[in-house]
Amino acid sequence: MAAVSAASTIHGHDAAADALLAAMAGGSLHHAWLIVGPQGIGKASFARAAAARLLAEAAEPGVLPRRLALPEHNRTAALLASGAHPDYRELRRLPKKDGRDGELARSITIDQVRGLAPFLGTMASMADRRVIVIDSADELERPGASNALLKSLEEPPAGVTFLLVSHAPGRLLPTIRSRCRLLRLEPLGDAAMRAALGDALPEASADEIASLVRAGMGSPGRALRYAELGLSEIDDALHAIARDGDPTTARRSKLAKALGLKAAQPRYEAFLERVPGVIAEAAQHRHGHELRIALEAYAQARDVAGAARGLSLDAGGTVLELAGLVARLAGEPVVRHGADLRQTPR
Repeated sequence: MAAVSAASTIHGHDAAADALLAAMAGGSLHHAWLIVGPQGIGKASFARAAAARLLAEAAEPGVLPRRLALPEHNRTAALLASGAHPDYRELRRLPKKDGRDGELARSITIDQVRGLAPFLGTMASMADRRVIVIDSADELERPGASNALLKSLEEPPAGVTFLLVSHAPGRLLPTIRSRCRLLRLEPLGDAAMRAALGDALPEASADEIASLVRAGMGSPGRALRYAELGLSEIDDALHAIARDGDPTTARRSKLAKALGLKAAQPRYEAFLERVPGVIAEAAQHRHGHELRIALEAYAQARDVAGAARGLSLDAGGTVLELAGLVARLAGEPVVRHGADLRQTPR
């Protein structure tokens, strides 16, 4: 059984937390909730905190403070943190049996969903509430696992609440979506981002946190991934190009050299994701002709980055192409480097 951190602070998502708490207080708690929003904004953490609150409220009705996170020494929180709460289950992709360390299976299998049958077929152990978190429903094996879950959603046992995390609800079976109440989480504001990143990276400086807030664009998960990859230098270089241009092409050439190596693949992929974001940030502060330039550069950057992910484009040429689009923000003309023509294996 998965351990769950239930006492930690949930940063942001106040509206979603209020909606769930109001449903609990008003006796209108739906049996299935679809928690949606962009990746990396804390949907799974929210779902686990919600599960903990539901179980704790069932054990101590009317006693807890009106907030999602539980007090540190709450008994339910302690049981969940140790992975020993009998009324909680969580489905997520399992490690591959014959895979490398940390490598996960492609999907949540039908056997995992069917494995919930004994849990669903018995009474709750500690109160009248049981909770199942699925992280994420997008990864349910289709059609088998999705259809198996649908049967439980159509005829839910009394006192069971399903919390389904989804990054792309449009990919789910319409019949699954129709049986869930939608709970939408939005990207975090800057203050919540600073708080979340400060908790995750207590030794980071204020400047580092500020850089990650900017790069994360409301997603602590994305910001932490950037931190792990050490992308602050790359992000600083992109902003310097956007501000001052790159008339000698020295900055973009340095980026191409650093990211063109096969060993730099994770950083290169993060660069592909980051460039459109840098241009989008700049567009927010522009008007008229400058705004049109930024929007055109953004659209082209999305196209180039998308093609680079789907095809074996030369990494160095792609970096030059994208950095050149960033340079347009400083008034430089577009100089095409042919990245969209070369298909060189990395």
